[in-house]
Amino acid sequence: MNIHEYQGKQLLNQYGVAVPRGFVAFTPDEAAEAAKKLGSKILVVKAQIHAGGRGKAGGVKIAQSPEQVRAIADELLGRVLVTHQTGPEGKEIGRLWIEEGSEIDKEYYLGMVLDRNTSKVSVIASSEGGMEIEEVAAKSPEKIFHVTVDPLTGLTAFQARQIAFAIHIPHLLINKAVKFMLGLYQVFVEKDCSIAEINPLVVTKGGDVLALDAKLNFDDNALYRHKDVTALRDLAEEDEKEIEASKYGLNYIALDGNIGCMVNGAGLAMATMDIIKSYHGDPANFLDVGGGASKEKVEAAFRLILSDANVKGILVNIFGGIMKCDVIAEGIVAATKSVSLHVPLVVRLEGTNVARGREILRQSGLAITPANSMADAAEKIVTLVKQAAGGVA
Repeated sequence: MNIHEYQGKQLLNQYGVAVPRGFVAFTPDEAAEAAKKLGSKILVVKAQIHAGGRGKAGGVKIAQSPEQVRAIADELLGRVLVTHQTGPEGKEIGRLWIEEGSEIDKEYYLGMVLDRNTSKVSVIASSEGGMEIEEVAAKSPEKIFHVTVDPLTGLTAFQARQIAFAIHIPHLLINKAVKFMLGLYQVFVEKDCSIAEINPLVVTKGGDVLALDAKLNFDDNALYRHKDVTALRDLAEEDEKEIEASKYGLNYIALDGNIGCMVNGAGLAMATMDIIKSYHGDPANFLDVGGGASKEKVEAAFRLILSDANVKGILVNIFGGIMKCDVIAEGIVAATKSVSLHVPLVVRLEGTNVARGREILRQSGLAITPANSMADAAEKIVTLVKQAAGGVA
């Protein structure tokens, strides 16, 4: 789950991580009032959307008075901001962060992620702040420094000092940088973050070490124990179909193709999309119904897939372990009837109670095409979709 920059800064502030003062605003009047409260000679007006590249796209502007802040807010609020991360459709700006200006002396990069190779947190830092870390890695890999954190000890003060020296934090500010890093690590662990990225981390001419930007992402599977984080969710920033999927415990991501997929297990879902591509088809979504889907969940999955007007066929690929094939078959039959299915449907079942599941599908009398393997299923759905479109199979 993603949150906005200002929400990340408010959370960091609770853990003693230094951030510039600021206020959120939803209207031009609120923006001007925030500027008055800050009383700063330089004010920064920052669009709040779940995407990077806001500055280059015109979503971050400098002002010198509450009146200028009001005018900028009036210009930005309601505008669709297009960045390299939003795609051409962009995102509508619904809120702003009004922040006091900082006299920047030097920008740095600091990030924390889970390294899946070691199953440990990796701290990544660079003296090249304000740039995409991927760009730094490509052009100046020697300027990236990282340490692996032992989960038994956590990030130690020694490691934090090592990082600070490696990226050339001024000696007089090393202790402030260490405090900053230790606080950020505490947030990362205690709030079950998947990413904590400060870009840029800045040293000011006044001798402060601040998070000028903050990107915090959280592990969806751990949100049940973080009600405070869940409350920060901005549904306006999320895909409507993904929101609907979350209500039923479905993992759904919309794609650009025309073959809807319903699969149990993320790995099997990825393999299913790959094999569809190998037969020159295009998946319309990633949809993992999980290991214990009910008939109701299967019906919800079908409705979700068909809510995409681009879907011209559906492939169901189920391996029955915890999930029994006969239960899935019953759900498929019920869903096919309830949603008035009008596109080709190919079903491949394997595993627990597979014979009973296949029999349920056969006896349903519905236009369901069975498949014996993943390859068979992919070939059949690609062929049927092309035939339906009048193409050559």
